[in-house]
Amino acid sequence: MGLIKKEHFILILLAILTIPYVQCQELVSWDPNFRFTWNDFKGDVPITSGAAATTASGITYRFSTFYENDELKVDYNVYAYFYPTKSWYKPKLCNDVTLLHEQLHFDITEIYARKMRKQLAETKFTKNVKEEIKKIYKATIRQLNDFQNKYDSETNYSRNLPVQERWVKEVELALEK
Repeated sequence: MGLIKKEHFILILLAILTIPYVQCQELVSWDPNFRFTWNDFKGDVPITSGAAATTASGITYRFSTFYENDELKVDYNVYAYFYPTKSWYKPKLCNDVTLLHEQLHFDITEIYARKMRKQLAETKFTKNVKEEIKKIYKATIRQLNDFQNKYDSETNYSRNLPVQERWVKEVELALEK
């Protein structure tokens, strides 16, 4: 295919095809100055849910490859997003502590986005770069989910105030690094 290798063309095409889907969703990129208000939670509350609130957040990535001096180079971006229309709360069950608890879920997502960026930066990629990045992503998501569950369990979903306060400090410290 001329100057663009077939694999690179397919990756570029996939990136272009996914842009409209991502653009049609409302999302908020993690920012150190962004703090939740309950107005950010725009999703419908599931009738059967026993939870007081849910924060929908996640990690996405994009990458491209190129050769420089006959060496494979990988350019990548990793993002932590909050999805307002998939996030919800029950006003009668929520307070400022609950809101802070939900904020930390988003902050934890950013911590794991940083971990993924670090791992990508330290990886010496081969021609199987797509599979290698996917493997790193899947491992990061597993670790993120385990950590989010640990957070909920230890804080009893924000109800254990001393433990919730400890988590706030630990997450703030991790974000300062």
